[in-house]
Amino acid sequence: MGAFPAIKMLTKPPHANNLAVSGDFGNQRDGMEDIAKFIEGFREFKANYFAEGRGPGRLLFDRLREGQRPKSLIIGCSDSRVDPAILFGCDPGDLFVVRNVANLVPPCEEGKGYHGVSAALEFGVLTLEVRHIIVLGHAHCGGIGALMSGQCAFSSAGFIENWMKIADGALEKAKSELPGGTPEELARACEQAAILVSLENLRTFPWIRARVDAGLLMLVGWYFDIEDGSLYGYSEETGRFELIA
Repeated sequence: MGAFPAIKMLTKPPHANNLAVSGDFGNQRDGMEDIAKFIEGFREFKANYFAEGRGPGRLLFDRLREGQRPKSLIIGCSDSRVDPAILFGCDPGDLFVVRNVANLVPPCEEGKGYHGVSAALEFGVLTLEVRHIIVLGHAHCGGIGALMSGQCAFSSAGFIENWMKIADGALEKAKSELPGGTPEELARACEQAAILVSLENLRTFPWIRARVDAGLLMLVGWYFDIEDGSLYGYSEETGRFELIA
């Protein structure tokens, strides 16, 4: 196994004290500005939640350091525009979050592979005993766009291409239901159908299905429209995504 790269101290703006990152940005000013922004953001977070005294932020982390007890688990997309905690105004400790390309859940598979999503589900359901699993999809999803264009092979490794095969059924559903649809209509239909695929795959995990059947766990499908900021929820009664907010 190769050694980890060395951690280098980089030239930085005066306000980014004690900045250490891996790699060498050289003169890439934009990259350094991002890192400085993140550190300033952390300082603000620390001031809000770890300041001396007994403010609400400090009291919150006094509780959280004893352990986390979130009631909801969110399967979200890795897309930088769709941060669940920001979208839903959550505090630290409110959500157990799993994010990946196109907010997909693979079917339950036994074996010794590296099952990241399945491991998170196992921990969230069996250890944290969450009461809701929310699959959060969104408009203009890059993963779904790649699936629809047939251009998921971004490298010879094929990680994205293989991952997006989970949503093949969503693409087929969108095409069959909208044979004359525009590219935009098909994309939206495929994005929403992919949420349903993930919901179906969640039920392939026996301990999830058992809790759903016992009324101890609720599976929810939400769709965030980046175009106008609307949130839609899937209704089993109508078979459609209905406007929530």
